[in-house]
Amino acid sequence: MKRALISVFHKEGIVEFASQLRDLGWEIISTGGTFKILQEAGIEVIEVEDVTKFPEILDGRVKTLNPYIHGGLLYRRDDENHIKTIEDMEINPIDIVVNNLYPFEETIKRQGVTHEEIIENIDIGGPSMIRAAAKNYNDVTVIVDPKDYDIVLKELKENNTTTIKTRQYLARKVFNYTAYYDTLISNYFNEIEEVKFPEKLTLAYKSKEELRYGENPHQSAAFYKEIGKTEGTIAGAVQIHGKELSFNNINDANGAIDALKVFNEPTVVAVKHANPCGIGSGNDLSEAYEKAYECDKESIFGGIVAANREIDEEVAKRLNSIFVEIVIAPSFTEKAIEILTEKKNIRILEIKDILDRKYKELDMKKVIGGLLVQDRDTVLLKEELQVATKRNPTEGEMEDLLFAWKAAKAVKSNGVVIVKNKGTIGIGLGEVNRSWAVKNAIDRAGENIQGGVLASDGFFPFKDSIELLNEAGIKAIIQPGGSIKDKEVIEEADKNNMTMIFTGIRHFKH
Repeated sequence: MKRALISVFHKEGIVEFASQLRDLGWEIISTGGTFKILQEAGIEVIEVEDVTKFPEILDGRVKTLNPYIHGGLLYRRDDENHIKTIEDMEINPIDIVVNNLYPFEETIKRQGVTHEEIIENIDIGGPSMIRAAAKNYNDVTVIVDPKDYDIVLKELKENNTTTIKTRQYLARKVFNYTAYYDTLISNYFNEIEEVKFPEKLTLAYKSKEELRYGENPHQSAAFYKEIGKTEGTIAGAVQIHGKELSFNNINDANGAIDALKVFNEPTVVAVKHANPCGIGSGNDLSEAYEKAYECDKESIFGGIVAANREIDEEVAKRLNSIFVEIVIAPSFTEKAIEILTEKKNIRILEIKDILDRKYKELDMKKVIGGLLVQDRDTVLLKEELQVATKRNPTEGEMEDLLFAWKAAKAVKSNGVVIVKNKGTIGIGLGEVNRSWAVKNAIDRAGENIQGGVLASDGFFPFKDSIELLNEAGIKAIIQPGGSIKDKEVIEEADKNNMTMIFTGIRHFKH
């Protein structure tokens, strides 16, 4: 008689599966709560301690860790010595294992959970059992996902066994499952020990969706969701309308959300190719949108617009007058939804906690053959600002300089932003030469540049950029400082009665 060992924490579908196994003539072994549920359902079942000849001990911590279980799982059916050993020791084969583990992931997510509760939800016997079965997949079928019950039953009904292809598929799922499970545990211990960069780094992500393609059509891609806090992120967004998001949509939307998080007043960020093409703040969202739109009326076309306030009918009408790929906001009025959904392909994403900034995860960049890991760049300013020039900024200039500094944090290096009345009017980004970024920003600002201010994500290595800015009419600059040419740069600013502020912190974004 074939034997199956069934011991699951998540019990959906298990009674139906076990019942059909019995109908096919299988003998069933079980433990604890699973044994009780199967027995109450009228399914003939053997308790595990009747097999191990040893009772469960230590409050259930030890029940399946036994040669009568692992011997039945691990022996090779094509090895005469193995066969003789289990016959001599009267160990019966176990041909199917159905097991899913203690809910460690659910436990660590629970509000108010104690360390002791978390430790008790580290499964020991389960991983040992399913790893043993998966190692011996040539002979043993192991199921950790209820979605696979029907696959196994179908093959048993047709062939009285499962195929080697199916058993290998199921074994793969086991090792993915246990690797993920152990990663959650190791990450928990790293967190409580405050180890930011462990000797061996493992990452745990869950598949959210498979994407149509990657950055380019010839690249396949998928989107994985981080375990833990995802509120206020693209991973936690609720899609209200539109076709599925693409790889570039997700990446660009993430850039818009990240840029938005440093602004508290009503703000709109327009993004194209993961870079802002317009940022505006105002007394209300309508004013903020107008400023973001006016910065670059062409690039916003086909871009992404993110707002940190509810989008109402007025803003929705403005958005509907142009083509945008995605609109993101913490909420939408009913009328705004009605207006925006007139366009079939626009994606509407709701992110309720879009301004939430409390994230513990690290920032990572994949390189060929390795991984760069660092803290996320969440510190906007860390020191008192230093006015490096003779002239102090006016109150209005100071307001715009701080806005510009926030905006510059969002652009790719070398990056500069020209701002006027809390709205970007010229953005220069992604250049290998800072003066080129300055030239581009000046060109984009055009005639509107008079009265504007500039922020730079890095220091000015030479005075040439200051000369360009003075000629264009910029009289107030904010930058990190720290160049060996700072003295020369400050002298050039003083010569032209400009004000320059040093932040002492930079925001490179490569």
